[in-house]
Amino acid sequence: MARILVIEDDFRVRTVIRKMLEKEKHEVVEAPNGEAGMNLYREKSADLIITDILMPDKEGIETIIELRRDFPKVKIIAISGGGRIGPGDYLSLAKKVGATTTLLKPFSRQELIETVREQLSDQQDQSV
Repeated sequence: MARILVIEDDFRVRTVIRKMLEKEKHEVVEAPNGEAGMNLYREKSADLIITDILMPDKEGIETIIELRRDFPKVKIIAISGGGRIGPGDYLSLAKKVGATTTLLKPFSRQELIETVREQLSDQQDQSV
């Protein structure tokens, strides 16, 4: 299937996402923050990136901006459960700076899988 990079600082959340995606036969690469995620993506690209917004070291908005600048065609799903200003504000900002789509935490397995399928099918449609 697809190679998916998951950038999420919470180990438990990252593990749950990885297991959901692996059950769908995707290859999953994990990073605990944006800096590590950028390094992994530069070493070997992925078909899709799922990134949290609020993380230490390099947070999601900065990561999305850098990804969009250096890899304009990459598909990015931004995820967030909130913070001081609320998840909707972070996710709307993520879309403005280049996330392809967003998911509000907590999300269901079905929501994640459907969003991933949509993003991957959009990517296939564009390459045809």
